[in-house]
Amino acid sequence: MTMAVNNPYAKYQQSSIETKSPGELTLMLYEGCLKFIRLGKEAMAEKKYDVKNTNLQKAQKIIRELMVTLDMDAGVSEEMLTMYDFIHAKLVESNMNNSVEALGEAEKFVTQFRDTWKDVIKEDRKNRFGSRETSAPQASGQASAAQSGEKPAAVPNNPYTQAKQASAAAGSGRTNFRG
Repeated sequence: MTMAVNNPYAKYQQSSIETKSPGELTLMLYEGCLKFIRLGKEAMAEKKYDVKNTNLQKAQKIIRELMVTLDMDAGVSEEMLTMYDFIHAKLVESNMNNSVEALGEAEKFVTQFRDTWKDVIKEDRKNRFGSRETSAPQASGQASAAQSGEKPAAVPNNPYTQAKQASAAAGSGRTNFRG
């Protein structure tokens, strides 16, 4: 532990995380989830099932964290929860059955979600700072979209709608991750 505290790189990483807005932290979670999905996919192709399992479990943990941090009293939270639930189910299915198809579906939706958050952050910067992008957004990403009460229908290839449709087509019921 002393090594991490004295390590300048570790200090820099910790500082960069602590100075991120909640929206940027959410974006980092999506990026991390995609990283673990890709590592899991590579390990699956190489038949390194222990490595695949480790990486897909990390991706599942990220999705569960996104699920439990939703403010369920806010606007689009129900749609977001539906999507997270669908992604989580696909990650579990892929891990249990070595299903490249299920993993591809999860990756597609997380990628769309990440891209949506990039757009939200970019739009927030434009609204607050005009065309200059000099400062991190103050919007809370996932929370601000949920608090706005607006459905993100204006975003092309809306991942909320796609997840809802895919979930309905698959006939999957919601798993309760809230205890």
